[in-house]
Amino acid sequence: MGMSAGYYLAKRGVRTLLLDADDPPHREGSHHGETRLIRHAYGGHAVYTDMAIRAHQLWNDLELLAEKQLLVPSGVLNITDPALYSLKDRIPKAAKRGVRTEWLKALEIQHRWPGIRLPEHFEAMYEPAAGYLRSEACVDAYRTLALAHGAELRTHTPVHGITPLQDGVVVHTREGDFAGAKVILTAGAWFRTLAPFVTLPIRAVRKVVGWFETTGIDYQAGRFPGFTLHTGEGTYYGFPDIGGGGLKIGRHDTGLEWQPGDPIQPFGSLAEDEEDLRSVLHRYMPGAAGRLIQGAVCKYELTPDEDFMIDRHPLYSHILVAGGFSGHGFKFASVVGEILSQLAVEEQVQLDLRPFALSRFTQQTASVSSKS
Repeated sequence: MGMSAGYYLAKRGVRTLLLDADDPPHREGSHHGETRLIRHAYGGHAVYTDMAIRAHQLWNDLELLAEKQLLVPSGVLNITDPALYSLKDRIPKAAKRGVRTEWLKALEIQHRWPGIRLPEHFEAMYEPAAGYLRSEACVDAYRTLALAHGAELRTHTPVHGITPLQDGVVVHTREGDFAGAKVILTAGAWFRTLAPFVTLPIRAVRKVVGWFETTGIDYQAGRFPGFTLHTGEGTYYGFPDIGGGGLKIGRHDTGLEWQPGDPIQPFGSLAEDEEDLRSVLHRYMPGAAGRLIQGAVCKYELTPDEDFMIDRHPLYSHILVAGGFSGHGFKFASVVGEILSQLAVEEQVQLDLRPFALSRFTQQTASVSSKS
């Protein structure tokens, strides 16, 4: 989100400094692991569908500028056990915004994608125009273009304090202090390191993903879609086998809470890291339950209601805060960056940001400070 915002600001001619505790793209945020789904037919607040549509347009624009493929239109198949979870309410909402969907029964799903095995009562909503983003390549593209437009990037520069001024802000790092008129905070799972300046109800959670060897051609990119899977075992998501790298699968629910700065257990530290993913593949995609090719750990950043936070600091209107994006946020990085750049230059935002207001967590965000 920060790299995207930096690009859109630099493109406007705004003098822009980007600070990162590492060297993006990297493995310390929530963007590594090669791929992220992009889909459009959302439940809940209608603004998510509006944002997804705009995000898709901006990713297409970025591809043209970067001269590389960033968004792969694989389609996304959202499979569900209707006794536990329904997606049908999303279809009319999506149709009103021009998003095409198909409602499929288990037999038709298995006919179109022979690698899938489902109980006969299962159903799915298929989004043919959806797909997946090459997440690390996206971050790199924004970085390259932001710098080309004159932005400055300081890597390996963690922020350890913020002092607001009446007409600006000073950001304190181990490399020195940096002053500016405005600041955008997009610290992801590391937001707790900015307390007590801003204390947000964001929970950092350890998540794992695995890439499993597949048999035959049924799971290969170009034939198999991205997918979500809502079952009694849990909620999962995944991607086709790209170039023999294996089918990638992760779990959206569950996970262990993690404190920023603490060591994070690598993949395989817990027996369930692999077993949980493998058992679901055995049941629903048996030809993709082969040898574990690789595993990875990432960090979710979750709000209590799992909706985003995009707002101004409760005490300082020239300080913007954006967080709580994990689980489904990467697809929105393009449009969130655009939104943050518009807010920073006091331009009217056309999307409804009320669902993302910090005020919905008034009690939790009460702890704020004017000191670094």
